[in-house]
Amino acid sequence: MIAKTPVGRTGLELTELGLGAASLAGIFTPVPEGDARATLKAARDAGIAYVDTAPFYGHGLSERLVGDALRGDPGYVLSTKVGRLLRPGTAADPGAWVTALPFTPVYDYSYEGVMRSFEASLQRLGLDRIDILYMHDIGNLTHGPEAGPALFRIAMEGGYRALDELRRSGAIRAIGLGVNEREVCRAALDHGDWDLFLLAGRYTLLEQAPLDDLFPACAAAGTDIVIGGPFNSGVLVGGDTFDYGAVPETIAARVRTMTEICRAHDVPLPAAALQFCRAHPLVRSTIPGPRSPSELADILTWWHTPVPPALWRDLKAAGVLRADAPVPEEESVS
Repeated sequence: MIAKTPVGRTGLELTELGLGAASLAGIFTPVPEGDARATLKAARDAGIAYVDTAPFYGHGLSERLVGDALRGDPGYVLSTKVGRLLRPGTAADPGAWVTALPFTPVYDYSYEGVMRSFEASLQRLGLDRIDILYMHDIGNLTHGPEAGPALFRIAMEGGYRALDELRRSGAIRAIGLGVNEREVCRAALDHGDWDLFLLAGRYTLLEQAPLDDLFPACAAAGTDIVIGGPFNSGVLVGGDTFDYGAVPETIAARVRTMTEICRAHDVPLPAAALQFCRAHPLVRSTIPGPRSPSELADILTWWHTPVPPALWRDLKAAGVLRADAPVPEEESVS
């Protein structure tokens, strides 16, 4: 069983373990369509009721797959994103999406752009409802220090107005940001009433900087957190990438120490990585991105692996986990 937790005043409940559907759209390497569809079905069969997607993922491919999987299923909670419109025509540079559909993403954080994105997502999904809309990749990490501030202003004025209007009308239940940097979330708190932020890769066993500023600000504002990228793009699950690039030696050394401590307690490092994220009181869901039913099966095993309190104490004593980072109190996860 996977527990559910409520999101602020929205009336929504998210399963504490969710599914991120970016990888299913073929990031860096293809994912056979049968595997993608089987993974989505296996997730629902396992009790995972929260799925996150975006127009950008596979340039519409992820939304098509997710919509097909959820159609006719009343029990899901679905989030997708706004900030990019898809124009017909294959992108000159599809980037990481090796099986992208023949569309080109174009940034648009305006009021009209957000409204058009919402309607287009409903059509790609083939669904009559989306529960959560995140404003996607808004910040200097994506756009650079020259273009970023101007786009941020457009997003916080026009884009936010559209999101808030959709929420007030009941067309969606919750709004937020879906980003890979904490700074833009902190800045957005000064410009609106946000239900939750999807923060990818910035609160993990390897990174806890949000404890210093973002999380206290979110607690004061009543904004909840969803954790994406709990494995930092692979390094915490035995991969050779950190944030989709090479693994710095400082990170590799910490991972080696963590692995040794986990091995001493007979706990796989990915199990500790997953269960660490859920311990912070603001976190409503953690959404890894499996590419196949077998990867999902591993994630479910790690999620349910008993983790003794002594493991967390040893990680902190070794200096590889912050002393003030909240950790799970129970030895097992329901």
